[in-house]
Amino acid sequence: MESIVLAGGFGTRLASRLQGVPKPMAPVAGRPFLEILLTQLRRAGCSRVLLSVGHLHQVIQDRFGTSFLGMRVDYVVESVPLGTGGATRLALAQAREDSVLVLNGDTFLDADYAEMLRFHTAEKAEVTLAVVHQPNVARYGGVVIEAKRIVGFEEKGRTGAGFISAGTYVLNRNLAWPPTLAERFSIESDFFVPEVARLRPAAFKVAGYFLDIGIPEDYDRAQTELAEFTR
Repeated sequence: MESIVLAGGFGTRLASRLQGVPKPMAPVAGRPFLEILLTQLRRAGCSRVLLSVGHLHQVIQDRFGTSFLGMRVDYVVESVPLGTGGATRLALAQAREDSVLVLNGDTFLDADYAEMLRFHTAEKAEVTLAVVHQPNVARYGGVVIEAKRIVGFEEKGRTGAGFISAGTYVLNRNLAWPPTLAERFSIESDFFVPEVARLRPAAFKVAGYFLDIGIPEDYDRAQTELAEFTR
């Protein structure tokens, strides 16, 4: 298993909690959040992780070096911010496996990543998104699923229950990116949404715990709710 973790965000909304460290290094239940994600990946069988870094990247490199729990750690450094899409595309060019797991560095998902990769292969998909059911999709926007495939995305703001993208993907290394994409772009709003009819992403449904620490109130929740995952 090979994985990319997007760890280059500025964490503007969490500035009051960060104390001079990049957002993925924010302390959660006594450990840097990124360490929790890397531990989860190692337990899932990941042998190499590409950390996509930018803002304060030296803090991350000093902490993890070139290996973590026996897992190789390589770095892809953004000289300028590239957004989630640009950062993913840059890191994917350095991947070696045919299918690569991609995680957002500010999101925790209790998922079976090995099973997600098997599902991706079985579906013969170019793109697979992990999706979770939420009682209210307003903050995230929903996904429309038909027969294991995502056929549409709903804009943020709609209230009510439904499935959302959990910010975890499996992408084929040779994925075709539209030539019209800018250097900096969002992987979801600038790629998945307009290309949904072509890509027909597979939907991997996850029933496990999900939390995005991107806003202060959810970051504060993580201090207690993620404690069991830090053991």
